[in-house]
Amino acid sequence: MPEPLQAGLWGLLAASSLVAGAVAGVALKVPRRVVALVMGFGAGALISALAFDLTEEAFEHSGTVVTAAGLAAGALTYFIGDLVLTRRRRPASSDAGQATSGPAIVLGALLDGLPESIVLGATLLGGGGISISLLAAIFLSNIPEGVAGGRDLSDEGHSRRFIIGLWAVVAVASGLAAALGNALLTGMDPGLVAAVQAYAGGAILAMLAATMMPEAFQNGGEAVGLATVLGFAVAFLLSRPTPLA
Repeated sequence: MPEPLQAGLWGLLAASSLVAGAVAGVALKVPRRVVALVMGFGAGALISALAFDLTEEAFEHSGTVVTAAGLAAGALTYFIGDLVLTRRRRPASSDAGQATSGPAIVLGALLDGLPESIVLGATLLGGGGISISLLAAIFLSNIPEGVAGGRDLSDEGHSRRFIIGLWAVVAVASGLAAALGNALLTGMDPGLVAAVQAYAGGAILAMLAATMMPEAFQNGGEAVGLATVLGFAVAFLLSRPTPLA
């Protein structure tokens, strides 16, 4: 099977949890505390994948300057994009604790999901295997986004068919991003690939700090800290083929 096609299928698999989460959000009344704990677990898994898959590899191939610049550029991109989305989705009278709307959550999923998918596809470059820890982290972190988005879209009066179809489009776009990321980065200088990894890492980390972790703590309380550590530990151990010497 061609490598870009493999990357696309892995990207689609990682994003399929968005659709599964949306189905649960529409069909079930999932308590916000449960969603928050899953969100905390996914955040911990993503932090592990960022530290040991993206940033570490970027540093090994490109050094300090490129890694730092990539992280900063990714964080600024997410910051600006989220600022635009925040201004559009919050009326002047709303406060920081108000729930985000369904369309804003979908746009946010695209904003942080496409870089994740591109980097996921890039892990296959040169015949390397897929990063299981990154795949698991993306899959798990997508579930609460799908649940929250599906529930909010349903509350806004959208039909189940529309909601599931919308998240399916996001999942397919993520699969295409993974395939394109693999195809476009094939044969490129390792330093450029490293810069893309650092850029995506910065964007994802900014998303975690600005939205995912605060929302998880707000709805789940102190127990979210335990879920986050658990997610970090699971993803770290998945990234190590021989965790015990």
